[in-house]
Amino acid sequence: MLIITLILLSLTAFQTHLDYKKIHHDAYVFDGHNDAVHRLLEGEDLGLQTTKGHIDIPRLKTGGVDASFFSVWVPPANKSKSYFNQANSQIEALLNFAKKYPASIRVALTASDLEKIRKEGKIALLISMEGAHPLGDSIQNLDYFYSKGVRSIMPTWNNSTSWATSAEDETNTSKKLKFKGLTELGKRFVQRMDELGIIIDVSHAGEKTFWDIIETSKNPIIASHSSVWNIFQHWRNLKDDQIKAIAKTGGLVAVNFAPYFLDKTFSKKVEAMRKRHDVKIKALKKSWKGSALSREEMIGRMLKEEYAKILPTISDLVDHLDYIVKLVGVDYVGLGSDFDGIGVTPKGLDDVSYYPEITKELLKRGYSENDIRKILGGNFLRVIEKVLK
Repeated sequence: MLIITLILLSLTAFQTHLDYKKIHHDAYVFDGHNDAVHRLLEGEDLGLQTTKGHIDIPRLKTGGVDASFFSVWVPPANKSKSYFNQANSQIEALLNFAKKYPASIRVALTASDLEKIRKEGKIALLISMEGAHPLGDSIQNLDYFYSKGVRSIMPTWNNSTSWATSAEDETNTSKKLKFKGLTELGKRFVQRMDELGIIIDVSHAGEKTFWDIIETSKNPIIASHSSVWNIFQHWRNLKDDQIKAIAKTGGLVAVNFAPYFLDKTFSKKVEAMRKRHDVKIKALKKSWKGSALSREEMIGRMLKEEYAKILPTISDLVDHLDYIVKLVGVDYVGLGSDFDGIGVTPKGLDDVSYYPEITKELLKRGYSENDIRKILGGNFLRVIEKVLK
């Protein structure tokens, strides 16, 4: 009898294993935010299986990812060229990447593009802009970047623009801001984004900016890579009233995979651990030639065994999803990995190829297949169908 029971348990476990992978790869999977462009600029070929970072075409396919917003992010401190020209160079790098691998990946501009690209068995690359400082004060620049393929914009990164204040600046009490929220020009930018069909993304937006956007825009709003304030009071996480307001617009909150936003104990653990390895870290920083993003990822690899002891888990990530579902319903949540923009990832979610493990955890928690499909990408598709022209 014991042997029969063990066999049945093994068969059940095997069936569950098959089911979560089948469900995952059959679903439309949409990642709301990645920072892979900096790796293209550093000369990596993301069409091939790479040994660094979190994203490349083979790993996107293994992870069952059908589409992702590839972010254009210009470091505000980098003034070697104009922000406008730097953003333009990043867009060209993304477009050239898609041109180099037409059998695997294609730029999407509309909701119908997403459907066609999936039928072709390809990955959809959508372009977003993280921080609107490349626009300057020019609505004409907004129109230009739309013509280049940008379909989602965050009015701020951690830095404020001349017309919108960021979450970091609004919460930093040492900063004396001339204004908070959107200026009249900022409201015109938002209105023009609505007219063009650009998704407005409030990840990184200050609270005053957030509420001004909610009052100004007529379209569904997203937070492409933000987590839950009531689980961890990080200045980049969203409070309950913000999550409810996003849901009311018909938008969604895509949960960020960054350990710093998921686990309130993580920062202190990291600080203590990195202090113990300060000499190694300083040596790497001194010799590093690449970007700050790739440098942090390399530090994460160098200290992988140490990080493994303190990283939050996939379960911690899904806790944030659960919270949003219980607060506003399953129609208003998604996934925004921030892959290649974060130095380390949750345990068991090392890169984009591990995406099916999220589906496995959702099944374990009793989510229905229909609800899982919404979380993985269905909700993003709904927003895109509503906003993109």
